[in-house]
Amino acid sequence: MTSRRHFITQTAAAASAMAFPLVSGAQQKSVKVGVLHPVTGALAYSGQQCRLGALMAIEDINKAGGIKSLGGAPLEALLGDAQSQPQAGTAEIEKMNEAGVSAVVGAFASAICLATTQAAAKYNLPHIVDVGVADQIVERGLKNTFRFGPGYRTCAQISVANLHVLNSAAGKPAKTVMIIHEDSLFGTGTAQLLSRELPGYGYEVKEVVKHANPTRDFNNIVLRMKAVNPDIVIPANYYNEYALLVRTMQQQKVVPKAIFSVLGGAASSYKFVKEFPDAANGIIDCNHWFNPKDKRAQDLKKRVEAKGQFFSYEVFMTYTSMWLLADALERAKSSDRAAIIDALEKSTFSDHIMPYGPTKFVNGQNTGAQPLMTQVLKNDIKVIIPREYREADPLFPLKA
Repeated sequence: MTSRRHFITQTAAAASAMAFPLVSGAQQKSVKVGVLHPVTGALAYSGQQCRLGALMAIEDINKAGGIKSLGGAPLEALLGDAQSQPQAGTAEIEKMNEAGVSAVVGAFASAICLATTQAAAKYNLPHIVDVGVADQIVERGLKNTFRFGPGYRTCAQISVANLHVLNSAAGKPAKTVMIIHEDSLFGTGTAQLLSRELPGYGYEVKEVVKHANPTRDFNNIVLRMKAVNPDIVIPANYYNEYALLVRTMQQQKVVPKAIFSVLGGAASSYKFVKEFPDAANGIIDCNHWFNPKDKRAQDLKKRVEAKGQFFSYEVFMTYTSMWLLADALERAKSSDRAAIIDALEKSTFSDHIMPYGPTKFVNGQNTGAQPLMTQVLKNDIKVIIPREYREADPLFPLKA
């Protein structure tokens, strides 16, 4: 009971600090929402960014009048820390269930989401997955689990098809590939998908190298890269390792024809571009990205930057996921878990900043979701594919 009291006290204090309405005698009863991310440990930066997006969304939802079908009920955040470990995420789900949350939004990393969605399913607790891309998350028949963004199978297929378009337009200068991935569910699954997709387009995957997460030295891997001499290097890892790998390549003067990422942890990161502009230059990524032509996205970006933070995919993916939940609550007209699940299953949510088609959940996956292709050009991140969202022409290859 001590841990539960501490959890509730801590989350209530955090919500109060964010100026969220809390339950009081004269106030409409709030809807408790679990906000669960790895805000400590190896994934702390990404987890903190996710939390920022969730809390900004809750602030905006409450300022707009809360859940109107529930008499203007405000959302109340109950914060949880998955500590960058699946088992810690599961423990937080248990606490959130005891605290009476109506739904959970989280939990960034695929391995953590796999565990937290399963734990939430025991209580028929709706769990919106904000980022986690492993397709196993939505392939287990869990009725409580909903992922608004695309999974890594979709991202891998779209990225390889677009790589082939870029390479063909340039006269097919790139023929060989080396994949470097972190060894958890995300990196391993992405590498396996790419290894299957690339040969079908005529690319030779010369080597697939995995590394631990965290890893603090990539010198040996980059030395191996020199020996293999691939035309294209594809990293599949989280922010810290991605940034260190590319910086080590720069230090050892390894310049392939392309650094081509699929869901790259730092590839579409304003933080990486600002801190290491030379290392970031020219990197192409297939990743979660906002609609660059939506003014609301640009306004949100400015607000995040005004807080001294970067507008990363973690921020806008979790921000949008929280609005998806608010939309479901409006239509459910209830904070009952079963009613929320039913509303999510029937969702046609369209009032968002993502470049998606019509929202339709099939077995928990939004079939309207799609990634965009971006490239770091002139110290900025620009959409290069598809054409309807294009901000700049692609630069491919990086070297002749």
